[in-house]
Amino acid sequence: MSRSQSRSYPRASRPAPLRTRLRAAGLPLVLIAPALVSTASAHAVLERKEAAPNAAYRGVVQIMHGCDGRPTTRVSVTIPEGVTGAKPMPKPGWTISTVKSAYARAYPSFHGQVSEGVTRITWTGGNLPDDQVDEFTFFARVSDAFAPGATIYFPVEQDCTQGSYRWSEVPAEGASARALKAPAPAVRIVAASGAAAQAAQGQASQAPVAPAARAGAIGIEAPWLRATPAGAKVAGGYVTLRNTGTEPDRLTGASIPRAGRSEIHSMTTEGGVMKMAPVEGGLTLAPGAEVALKPGGYHLMFLDLKDGLKAGETVSGTLTFERAGTVPVSFTVAPIGAQGPGANGPGANGPAAVPDAGGHPHHH
Repeated sequence: MSRSQSRSYPRASRPAPLRTRLRAAGLPLVLIAPALVSTASAHAVLERKEAAPNAAYRGVVQIMHGCDGRPTTRVSVTIPEGVTGAKPMPKPGWTISTVKSAYARAYPSFHGQVSEGVTRITWTGGNLPDDQVDEFTFFARVSDAFAPGATIYFPVEQDCTQGSYRWSEVPAEGASARALKAPAPAVRIVAASGAAAQAAQGQASQAPVAPAARAGAIGIEAPWLRATPAGAKVAGGYVTLRNTGTEPDRLTGASIPRAGRSEIHSMTTEGGVMKMAPVEGGLTLAPGAEVALKPGGYHLMFLDLKDGLKAGETVSGTLTFERAGTVPVSFTVAPIGAQGPGANGPGANGPAAVPDAGGHPHHH
């Protein structure tokens, strides 16, 4: 299929048939055939054609030509279901707009569950000549909704000063995209490599759950951390606390040697959106009460990490209480996305919780 043939798609002006134009120009078809192969892919494509589940993805939409010689003035990409936290990269000379919609279901993130996000990104106002190419970039996260071997399609709209294309066709399940006239750019899901694959798929080795400890009247059960992706500066910490005494106490802080500081955070849902906020003054432990710091609820946030956390290791740290004082504890490290200290990874004990490209500036 030639570039001029591909331009006969929806809403583009329809030129004379290629064979007629070649003959009118006095050009033999046999000499043009090699060019037909090279221009068949001359449309909207994604530079990065592979991504891993539970991992960030840098989408680069490449616009290879205009509309029958007309410059491109608008590019829009649809973010498919299961890809969360999408954010566009600014582009000089172009204006960015986004559409935020509810997801079909909630997806896990380090802040609990996310139920809505950016589902369309549009760049307008620029002018990309037909004889030039350019790139339009966004960042997002591929959720655990996709397993290796799956294909994700990102429909792209391209508008010009005259004419437009809709690179939006998606093949039926089990069918090939080769027969499509205007295929949507595709990304193949592949297994992550090395340690990333172990963490994402829950195959990393694990340390046993830490034994229970006690600080005065406060029982401390199963302190644990989530493993962190490469380069992460924030980690989430969890523990169950029981006040068996007759006086209230308060958890005021925590520490691990690899973190510069820590905070105690709460998680709430407002209008279907999960929101996180620091717990000012510490977390109250009433007499006889049990408080579980867990994914999607109260949790510890360790910030300014100096080094990452790997599934299977044990990290020494402390918990500080208003009455019971500072208590040494050992945090076990569960895989990325684990929902509990003994989980094997995403989905092992309920929905996975993995970092997301958007939302709160701290991911854990």
